[in-house]
Amino acid sequence: MTKPPPEPPFAFEPEFVAALIGMFDDGIPFNQVLGLKITSLRPDGVTGRIGMKPELVGNFLHNRLHGGVISAGLDSMAGLAVMAAIGARHMDEAPAQRLQRFTKLGTIDLRVDYLRPAIGRSFELRAEVMRLGSRVASTRMEFFGADGTLLASGAGAYIVS
Repeated sequence: MTKPPPEPPFAFEPEFVAALIGMFDDGIPFNQVLGLKITSLRPDGVTGRIGMKPELVGNFLHNRLHGGVISAGLDSMAGLAVMAAIGARHMDEAPAQRLQRFTKLGTIDLRVDYLRPAIGRSFELRAEVMRLGSRVASTRMEFFGADGTLLASGAGAYIVS
């Protein structure tokens, strides 16, 4: 007897999504400097976008994105993925109560592998939680060019309590 396919992940309530996007897009000034915007927020992973702008160039001869932008963007998206996973774990609570759980979230460890030069008009970032423990969350992240080419990948650990 074959098992039925797993249920697709549920979606968050609109008020939880709006509040989390507001915190991320408007409440964190550095994300505004990066131009980092959330494009998808789901319990099983998040995606975002960075548009190229002159302030983000690291190599002006080749118009390459600075490696620090890649690292910071992946770190931010992984933190957001942890927030989504925590939110999904506590769906029995009201959205406002779940949002209070993020006050102690912080990066413990971050590793980024730069695979190709980041040249282009825009970039997509993806992050997912591999394990959410009671104190630490482990994540993996990817950074893509507009054509879908993988430019960098990363892994991070985050304190959650």
